[in-house]
Amino acid sequence: MADRPVVVVGGGVVGACAAYYLALAGRAVLLLEQGEVCAGSSYGNAGLVVPSHSIPLAAPGVWLRGLRWMWNPESPFYIRPRPSAELARWLWRFRGACTAAHVRRALPVLRDLHHASLALYRELAATPGLDFGYRAEGAMAVYLTEAAYEEGIEETRVLAAGGVATKVLDGAGARAVEPALRPEVRGAVLFPDDAHLVPDRLVRGVAALAEARGARIRTRTEVLGFRTAGRRIVAVETTRGDVEPEEVVLAAGSWSPGLARTVGLRLPIQPGKGYSVTFDRPPVAPRIPLLLGEVRAAVTPMGDALRVAGTMELAGLDFSLNRRRVRAIVRGAGGYLPDVDRYRVREIWRGLRPCTPDGLPLLGRSARLDNLVIATGHAMVGVSLGPITGRLVAELCAGRAPALDLTLLRPERFG
Repeated sequence: MADRPVVVVGGGVVGACAAYYLALAGRAVLLLEQGEVCAGSSYGNAGLVVPSHSIPLAAPGVWLRGLRWMWNPESPFYIRPRPSAELARWLWRFRGACTAAHVRRALPVLRDLHHASLALYRELAATPGLDFGYRAEGAMAVYLTEAAYEEGIEETRVLAAGGVATKVLDGAGARAVEPALRPEVRGAVLFPDDAHLVPDRLVRGVAALAEARGARIRTRTEVLGFRTAGRRIVAVETTRGDVEPEEVVLAAGSWSPGLARTVGLRLPIQPGKGYSVTFDRPPVAPRIPLLLGEVRAAVTPMGDALRVAGTMELAGLDFSLNRRRVRAIVRGAGGYLPDVDRYRVREIWRGLRPCTPDGLPLLGRSARLDNLVIATGHAMVGVSLGPITGRLVAELCAGRAPALDLTLLRPERFG
């Protein structure tokens, strides 16, 4: 069995980082991707590394706010009406997780994961030949209304109590940090530990590092399912033949639940469609990422480009492009930055982010299959948590106790 590889399913940021850290540990690695490396939600996202996002998506107030938004096709959170028992179960679990007690449990876990990833990003950024536009210059949440600003300050108190660095600013203070902001901005919160990068350059660069360390990457190879014998996966079935694995790492994002069902596992993940619009960088542009409080979007400088990304649309495995939602995030960005309607569009993109009902990733070894490690469900923080997830996957596959406590991230915690 020693010559059989660790098969990593999925060529996004989590899969690429898992392949790299496994190869770095001396394992034989085969990464399988149904399209091209970084073809999914790892491509067009906001490129943020965000300890500021240590509060899980499921938090107090989110459920009621979501109820106000969810039937509006232009709102930050939209559910496309459709009959789906799985969606109904997901929403019920999400509602149950929107509690202060859940935040108290989850925040230290997410904080430690984000900070561990920051340390690994510093190592990656120093790697010769790997340039992914990494900038550790902080990020800033900005607000137009007093109500949203007060809500942001309250969230900041929770983060600060949990050990996340923050600084509250008034409107003048926000414009002193970021002169590109419009005068209507009421206030802001600065997160000095946040960073940003160009996500496609990151994922493709890390995948190339993995190959240089001996990992094999097969693109345009769709995984159809797994075949088991007893408590082991004995074959990964693909459109290009079967592969006999030593270990399997399921890192297929929103496609993970379908593959898990082939071995009787239920992973409660809903694809959360997000959109981005990438512009040629205008003459007056933000220096650091801006988190737009009222519209739940982000603006990220990326070299000669500027990207506006955001929204959450629960519509299943659906890649259709809703132009109303694209227009809504661009229009929303215009409330914070001048002349957005004059920016030159370079690319409009959408992708499906894998969302769990409690806002925490699924990360750990399966309780039912001895050679399956699950690493998915990162929602909007896949880029931020990619390196530490890859490192933890390598530790799990080596049979070592992981460096961080993964109890709350157990893949089968939902039953």
